[in-house]
Amino acid sequence: MELKYIVKNSTYENINQIITSHFKISTRLKNKLIEKNRIYLNEKIIDTRNNVKIGDKIIIDFNYEEDNTNIVPQKMNLEIIYEDDWLIAVNKPSGIAIHPSILHYNNSLSNGIRFYFDEISLKKKIRPINRLDKDTSGIVIFAKCEYIQECLNKNKINKEYICLCSGIFDKKEGTINLPIARKENSIIERCIDENGKEAITHYKILKEFENYSLVLCKLETGRTHQIRLHMSSIGHPILGDTLYGKPSTKVARQALHSYKIEFIHPINKNEIQLIAPIPQDIRKNISQ
Repeated sequence: MELKYIVKNSTYENINQIITSHFKISTRLKNKLIEKNRIYLNEKIIDTRNNVKIGDKIIIDFNYEEDNTNIVPQKMNLEIIYEDDWLIAVNKPSGIAIHPSILHYNNSLSNGIRFYFDEISLKKKIRPINRLDKDTSGIVIFAKCEYIQECLNKNKINKEYICLCSGIFDKKEGTINLPIARKENSIIERCIDENGKEAITHYKILKEFENYSLVLCKLETGRTHQIRLHMSSIGHPILGDTLYGKPSTKVARQALHSYKIEFIHPINKNEIQLIAPIPQDIRKNISQ
């Protein structure tokens, strides 16, 4: 994992400008790279205040080891849907958390990623880019180094979800713009609150059944429980969502799946489109 830059004109006077303006590396990460002697000018470790001239070659090396012992490795059958030197994306099944907790230090997706990193001899911290609730299935991206985490957290990532919602919608397409806040006296539940953070969900009905609908949701923001709470707030809670709706005989968890993610790769600038197949417990209810 290296970034390379060859000076072709006089846009930048010194290496600091290349690091902060061209690569957009944070001051915190830049200082770490300096401390670890991971910045090179023409193959030599240098001070980032050095001036540059046309033809100079700058390399920033992220191939240093990190302490990742806070996550216990655990073998899992990961469904990898994309991987390169910088990031990995997996299709998370429902019923598994992304992070271990204080009382449950294993059986999370991060434990499985840690085991996989050990297998490929990558000693890096476990850095999920997006989060899904334990019982929500679908795409989760992990950064393989700190720089990619910074880039993806700053860049726009388009996310689409598939869900089954109760009832038949009057409006077959629309936008829900309702602010979300943490519910008082709860560490889990969220609520609609005019003083909360902006939350925008675009939805479109894909198919209707006798008493429920297949819905495509596109997120403009990414608040905790956003789709679940927004669907409930307009009277169409997600099937099986016991927090914002009620149990369902059709599915044993909230029928919500992170179906598609699109973004521009921070390194090669290619457009990346990731798709996670709809899981069986949702698919069986839409094949009628």
